[in-house]
Parts: sequence; structure tokens; C-alpha cells
Amino acid sequence: MARDKGSTELDAFNKVISALQALEPDRAEVVVQSVLTFLGLSSARTSSTHHAHKVDRIGAATPSTPTFSEDRAPPPKQFIMEKQPKTDVERLACLAYYLTHFRELPHFKTIDLSKLNTEAAQPKFSNPAFSARNAVNYGYLAPATKGQKQLSAAGELFVRNLPDREAAKAAMSAATKRRKNSRSSKKAKKQKAK
Repeated sequence: MARDKGSTELDAFNKVISALQALEPDRAEVVVQSVLTFLGLSSARTSSTHHAHKVDRIGAATPSTPTFSEDRAPPPKQFIMEKQPKTDVERLACLAYYLTHFRELPHFKTIDLSKLNTEAAQPKFSNPAFSARNAVNYGYLAPATKGQKQLSAAGELFVRNLPDREAAKAAMSAATKRRKNSRSSKKAKKQKAK
């Protein structure tokens, strides 16, 4: 005897619910959205009402988490405003961080930094090449292949800690101190060898 349509739907529903109950609520939501996308089904009915704001575990309404296909990068203007760089060199470090982490461009030319600076609606650099050279000299940027530059480890720590200037400066000086100590030890080894 063939099973009726309602019974088959109920079985599928029970299996899905059982599987989703084993997950954390936010992970279950990701799985449901992924399944809907995979099957080409619209989730417009649920997303327009239920997901406009999701309720967290303590009951406060929070904006829903973006689906996996949404761009989660802040606009460059917002990023620079949040980081609050004080000098051209610091702004270059912030722009380099943005290119590296939000544009997936770990190696870049000075022109890439200038274009992003314009996109972020920041004042133009009077001499971008000079500012970029200073950023390398101060340790925010490092040389990369083919005349390109990259964000240094010290520069990365500096930008991560902004806008907390004290923490950013402490991170930068600690990284610079390690770099100076490694240079000193190399010089000492060379002098011993002579």
C-alpha cells in the first residue's frame, strides 16, 4: 500500500527537525538557509518577517546574521573612520589592512593604496610614494615581490588595536623591538665570525 503525501511530508519534517535540534540555533539557521539555496527554494516568506531581527538567547533583538553569500566587509570610509589614523603613514597601514583582509589583495602597489584612499573619501596624499616609503621605514609596510608592498606583522597588530592608540603603539613598539633585537643578534653573529 502506497503511503499518502501527508505522511511522507511528516516523515521528512520529523527527520529535518531531529537533525537540526542537535545543532546550535545559529548553525541550524545556516544549514536551513544553505538547504533552501541548494534546492532553489525561496525563503522570502520566512526571511521578510522572522529574520528581519533574530532574538538572541537572552531575548534581545539583534540584526540577523548575514547569509554566507553576503559581503561582510565594512565600506572603506567606515573602516577608516572607526580606526581613526592620525598620520599619513597610519592611514596607509589602515588602507593596507583593508586591502589585505577585505579585498583579498595581500600584495599591492602604491597606486592601489591611493585608489582605496579616494574610495574612502580621505584627503589625498601630497606624495603617495614618499608616504609609502615612510610606512616601510617605520615598519607598517614591508617590501613584497615585483616592487609591491605588503602589510607587515607589526602594521597588522597596530591596525587591529586601533582606535585604542595606547594599545596600538604598544603593539607596534613590541614588534619593532623584536625586529631590532633580531638585527642586533645577526650583527653580533657576523662580528663573532670575523
